[in-house]
Amino acid sequence: MKSSDKKIIAAVLVAVLLIIAVPLLLLRGAEFGGSDDAGSQAIEAIADDYEPWFTPVLETLIGGELPGEVESLMFCIQTGIGVGIIAFLMGRFVERKKWENQ
Repeated sequence: MKSSDKKIIAAVLVAVLLIIAVPLLLLRGAEFGGSDDAGSQAIEAIADDYEPWFTPVLETLIGGELPGEVESLMFCIQTGIGVGIIAFLMGRFVERKKWENQ
């Protein structure tokens, strides 16, 4: 690995750590909520009588809300698929570079 590559990797790692640490250190005691909560709160502030016009498909099929464990499972599966795609593409780029150098 070249020296310039090591410097780039180190800079990216430092940037990632700063992105994680700065909000946690500067905003102590702050509540970090999801966008779903923020959206529903904003809608309630604008129109109290608002009713959702869409019900999630799986909730319709099972006749109620999905348990939290199932939502977490689906999120983990989605994350795994995304990581698999990213790893595949990164591997392709590395192999392409190796073949170009030969």
